[in-house]
Amino acid sequence: MRAVIGSSLKFRYLIVAAAAGLMILGITSLPQMHVDVFPEFAPPRVVIQTACVGLSTSDVEQLVTVPLEAGLNGIQGLDDMRSKSVPQLSSIELLFKPGTDLMRARQLVQERIATVSPSLPTWAAPPVMLAPVSATGRAMQIGMTSKNHSLIEMSMTAYWTIRARLLRVPGVANVAIWNERLQLMTVQAEPTKMQARQVSLEKVMEATSDAVDSGLLKFSTGAVIGTGGTIETPNQRIGIRNVLPIITPADLAKVPVTGSVRLGDVAKVAEDHQPLIGDAIIDGQPGLLLVVEKLPWANSLQMTAGVEDAVRQLQPGLPGITFDTKVFQQANFVKLAIANLTQALVIGFILVVFILALFLFEWRMALISLLTIPLSLVATLLVLYWQGATINTMTLAGLVIALGAVVDDAIIDVENITRRLREERLRNGAEPGGGRPTREVILSACLEVRSPIVYATLIIVAASVPVFLLAGLTGAFFRPLALSYTLAIAASMLVALTVTPALALLMLRGARIERRKSPLVGWLQKGYTAGLRRIIVRPIAAYATVAALTVLGVAVYPQLGQSLFPAFKEHDFLIHWGRVE
Repeated sequence: MRAVIGSSLKFRYLIVAAAAGLMILGITSLPQMHVDVFPEFAPPRVVIQTACVGLSTSDVEQLVTVPLEAGLNGIQGLDDMRSKSVPQLSSIELLFKPGTDLMRARQLVQERIATVSPSLPTWAAPPVMLAPVSATGRAMQIGMTSKNHSLIEMSMTAYWTIRARLLRVPGVANVAIWNERLQLMTVQAEPTKMQARQVSLEKVMEATSDAVDSGLLKFSTGAVIGTGGTIETPNQRIGIRNVLPIITPADLAKVPVTGSVRLGDVAKVAEDHQPLIGDAIIDGQPGLLLVVEKLPWANSLQMTAGVEDAVRQLQPGLPGITFDTKVFQQANFVKLAIANLTQALVIGFILVVFILALFLFEWRMALISLLTIPLSLVATLLVLYWQGATINTMTLAGLVIALGAVVDDAIIDVENITRRLREERLRNGAEPGGGRPTREVILSACLEVRSPIVYATLIIVAASVPVFLLAGLTGAFFRPLALSYTLAIAASMLVALTVTPALALLMLRGARIERRKSPLVGWLQKGYTAGLRRIIVRPIAAYATVAALTVLGVAVYPQLGQSLFPAFKEHDFLIHWGRVE
């Protein structure tokens, strides 16, 4: 420790220059840090979905979900597997152990899917691995309404144009469309007409699939698209291309089913949409809701700004369509938190300046303290930035908790240095330059207070080590808090060992240090002395007060909340679930 402080005093100009450079680097780097509401508390996760048109829940479970689970079981690092089977859809969620490389896990899952897919029923679509999504994935919701366009027209525009553009925004993982109505050519069988003409549903399905060269409903010869072949001429070879003759619902309605019976005789052929599983009401009228999901490593503020910019670019080419990008924005919570934090920091800084001026009563001492406090915090944030950490609620909480120790480190050394310099100069004629060199006085003053404080700091850091060992959701939330707290304590100690002595030597070496006592300190000392005399003479009252406070605390303890997590209030969005009978 003596060597560190001595080197700092010897190379004081270099230390101060390095501190100024560190401050500038930190201030320029902070705007580039990722900002989010919560830390990434979910374990590495991979979701696989398989569309199974026409299958019931039990069929989806037995024919699709179970074979996929059997093929995916045993993947390296897999911690838990969950599945859900609903009509026409199978969803499997794979949770991996904390610390697993997500990209490697997705690669292993994709290899297993490739081996299982050939054994799935032919009417099941290929399994799709969804994009990785943050634990707080729904970062933004955009309302889309129009008075001139139908919901089907808006859905096709949203699917082919808007969604594709938003996926290009950095940080966007997926764009889900609520109330989506895809334009389809549908054949809606009518049982009464089929019975009157003695036509079975199987015949209607077979005629439909053969007519449109699609074996989605039932694989038949129509599933083989393009018969191939060429026409040879003396000059060239001309390939044969099949042109689908059915373009409109009227064309499909003329397709024969049996004999003289056509599709239009036993079914309603029309352009419609798929069966809906939900709806969306935007500003009191039916519309679309675009739910933007973010990647785990996305920056919420930058992603939200990118999405809004993309919507503004699309707006001129979509006349008659209105977008509402303010339905829900997770970034609003982040901005509110940053605004509150900025306000608190400004108020705190003013209070620190006020308290330092009142208690220290010496502008040089106050200035050294005011320079070292932000330097410790900036150094902490800079280390977090280099680690790729995210600024979130728990990180800021750690910095706020550590602020008391940072302020203490900034004041205690300067106060003791000033006191020792004053005493040394009083013994040697009250003039700077007399007696021991200023450098030696500062070194001994720093060692006097810093030696026990270093041990206390190490004890505090050791006490926070168990937090890093927490597992599960609690560990995911509190590890960032412990990390930022520990880094702030360590940075404050390092600044106190290097920058504080260097600044003290530069600013106090040739300065007159008068013994001026703050009026506030004198008034507080008189009050404390008077109160202490009364307590010493009659200690029973003090004991009774402590006992009463202890009993009151024990009585109030059961009324306190039992959750380890803070309560967050989000006022921007309200979802109301209802049932229609």
